[in-house]
Amino acid sequence: MVDFGRVLTAMITPLREDGSVNYDVAAELAVHLASNGTDTIVVCGTTGESPTLTWDEEYQLFSVVLQAVQGKALVIAGCGSNSTKEAIAATQKAATIGVHGTLQVVPYYNKPPQAGLYQHFQAIAQATPELPILLYNVPGRTGQNLLPPTVARLAEIDNIVGIKESSGNLDQASEIRRLTPKDFPIYSGDDYLTLPLLAVGAKGVVSVASHLVGNQLQQMIQAFEIGQVQSAREIHLQLFPLFKALFATTNPIPIKKALNLVGWNVGSSRLPLTEADPEVSQKLETVLQELNLLKATTS
Repeated sequence: MVDFGRVLTAMITPLREDGSVNYDVAAELAVHLASNGTDTIVVCGTTGESPTLTWDEEYQLFSVVLQAVQGKALVIAGCGSNSTKEAIAATQKAATIGVHGTLQVVPYYNKPPQAGLYQHFQAIAQATPELPILLYNVPGRTGQNLLPPTVARLAEIDNIVGIKESSGNLDQASEIRRLTPKDFPIYSGDDYLTLPLLAVGAKGVVSVASHLVGNQLQQMIQAFEIGQVQSAREIHLQLFPLFKALFATTNPIPIKKALNLVGWNVGSSRLPLTEADPEVSQKLETVLQELNLLKATTS
């Protein structure tokens, strides 16, 4: 089964001033990420503003990013929905485009019970048995928590190959690790929890900060893997202010502002998301200056 690596970047979706998707910048950014620490690019996840993209825009983004990176990074397509039928259709379409896997978020708003969650993911997996699926648990956004026993049952399905765990609960991550096979990867869904989750058995991170510090995240994870815990901790503590600043308000508002500050013309976000306010912008600028990231360019 495919190995998605250690650092997966939840890529933003660049927009033009008129709000349309800027596919050219998306391609350039994908190449940049693949050359700077990213093993796998996650396209059209929450950070990519999937709630306000059309399916046609998403399918085109999958194709554009795949063509841009040309094997230098893997590509996971965000195909989740709170409608099982819609998620299956999107996943089948993504499979024909040639993505390497899909990210399937816990159905949002309708709050299915654990049995419903199991059947939802099972149905998607059965509809596309050759395409690897990464589960995505983010109860703060979906209103429902994918519990460890349910994850363990889903891990028995051949093409459900891992989980992006964003509950923020170390106990839950520990229980998932205890109940699932050791080769079932757990990815932190929060940059600031990557190092703590590595300590309880996670493999890596689905990152927002990797837009800016992908190489450093790779260094941190690799240092931990070879037992250089102090080095890993030093990198974590150095990057911690950035991790927090990037979530000072709703993601992806801060990361888009940060990318614009370092020279990427990625535009703003679609409503109902907004521009970063002056306080968030100043906090980001301060942190970027401290990390010498404002010197970065898109070249």
